[in-house]
Amino acid sequence: MSADASADASADVVVRGGTVVDGTGAAPRTADVHVAGGRIVAVGRVDAPAGARVIDADGALVLPGWVDIHAHYDGQATWDATLAPSSWQGVTTVVMSNCGVGFAPVHPEHHGRLVELMEGVEDIPGTALHEGLPWTWESFAEYLDALDFPHDIDLAAQAPHSAIRLFAMGERGSVHTEEPTAAEVGAMAALVRDAIAAGALGFSTSRTRNHRASTGEYIPSLTATPAELIGIAEGVGAAGAGVLQVVSDFFDAPSEFDLLEAMARAAGRPLSFSLAQNSIQPDTWRELLRRTEAANAAGLTVRAQVATRAIGLVLGFECTLNPFSLNPEYRRLAAKLPFAERIAALADPAVRERILAVHEPAKGRSFTRFDLIYRFDAVPDYEPGPADSVAAMAAAAGVDPAAWCYDHLLAAGGRTMLYHPSLNWAGGDLDAVGEMLSHPYTVPGLGDGGAHVGTICDGSFPTFLLTHWVRDRTHGRLELADVVRRQCRETARTVGLTDRGALLPGLRADVNVVDLDALTIHRPEFAYDLPAGGKRLLQKATGYRHTFVAGVETYRDGEHTGALAGRLVRGGH
Repeated sequence: MSADASADASADVVVRGGTVVDGTGAAPRTADVHVAGGRIVAVGRVDAPAGARVIDADGALVLPGWVDIHAHYDGQATWDATLAPSSWQGVTTVVMSNCGVGFAPVHPEHHGRLVELMEGVEDIPGTALHEGLPWTWESFAEYLDALDFPHDIDLAAQAPHSAIRLFAMGERGSVHTEEPTAAEVGAMAALVRDAIAAGALGFSTSRTRNHRASTGEYIPSLTATPAELIGIAEGVGAAGAGVLQVVSDFFDAPSEFDLLEAMARAAGRPLSFSLAQNSIQPDTWRELLRRTEAANAAGLTVRAQVATRAIGLVLGFECTLNPFSLNPEYRRLAAKLPFAERIAALADPAVRERILAVHEPAKGRSFTRFDLIYRFDAVPDYEPGPADSVAAMAAAAGVDPAAWCYDHLLAAGGRTMLYHPSLNWAGGDLDAVGEMLSHPYTVPGLGDGGAHVGTICDGSFPTFLLTHWVRDRTHGRLELADVVRRQCRETARTVGLTDRGALLPGLRADVNVVDLDALTIHRPEFAYDLPAGGKRLLQKATGYRHTFVAGVETYRDGEHTGALAGRLVRGGH
């Protein structure tokens, strides 16, 4: 198919005889789906029009395209027409510029600042961003124009707080001892209002100390005062459209949630926040869900975005992190050698002995604890048991866990990987995740497609809902119809998109045909295909037989058809 898929979008397609799960929560049923003109025409018993393409979906699921509302393709989408790995996972719409980071608005002198933020917060190589970003914009509207070319899936952006703060305050915006003047808060509110008018889906901000620039500095939005945040929220309200997205540490959960409620009330618009279980305060998520229930009962629209599994780190000598990353002997070696030479050096028995002689798990760094690091096979197990930990496997082999781990990671030319579930793993299983996913005021999110490209690869979260929670888990399984509703229609509604997320006549024809029995998530692999040869983790899935974007088949059996039917989505339309 041609990159200009507009002609193909008008063609009639009938997906025949599949198990339709329409995204509304209705029970699965055998039906046909008729697509033409980029829209769903009919669902039921369909007589195929003359010349229509008919796809036999017998034995397969027919679902809406996944709507992923927490991604970070802000840089990649300016130079790349294929938004992998999300587009490989049945995702047909992504929303980016989450967590208050993005590339507009921007003064030319702050290009480097925004690159440092994205490199540090989202682990995207700065060299790739410096090489790839065209910087043909200053305003947010101009940035959207730069994104407005065909892609393999739809994409939408939000107005990011840190970029807006730097634009309005200059260098003072990144100094955490400085507060904006009333005029500067007004300027930020106006920038957000203008961004929404240009097509931003809303405003995003970060209040977590985990978010630092590559220089080590905290994200500019971290210490924003309630007056600043409420003033910006009022700007969203003045736009008459848009949503709010927030990530926070919630160390003082009651007062922090008070602020979220104040923002939602000031804007009069929906708000979503990132929710995960941490090991320091393992029950805070329950308190936050109780507050979410109360906020909705009081007339606010608040949703928690939750992960579909643990938020986990991929560890290895090729990755950003590994269990020896903080080992002083390893650091001295790794700092000066490129990957191939580093692996050759690590294979030297004398180097191995020096590293292991001084190795001990780093205090407070769980990715160095061998009881919390697990095997990561060709088909990964994202809910491993204690026997799958490095500590247990080393004990079974009768060797020291550090030595076992070192030798394991050195295998296959240094490209072997291990898995460390970080958030959502306080109990050593995914029971808490199951509870979060079942709550009436949560939606799936936090996959971070396009980000953390050296150590996290969670863009497969939507696929995991089907493979793990619907098909494979031995207890606490989730209902297929509810999973599809949440990952399609409810995610779309959370960000104000009402034209997609369900297989209903008149809605956008974003469709997945899935072989559930064969659906498989494969272990991520590195590709060195970013600008300047930058590396990123990419993850494939098999079992997606057909993916349609606006009625055009973009992927068939996991391979791109060449069609670029995705477009920039502006302003919730």
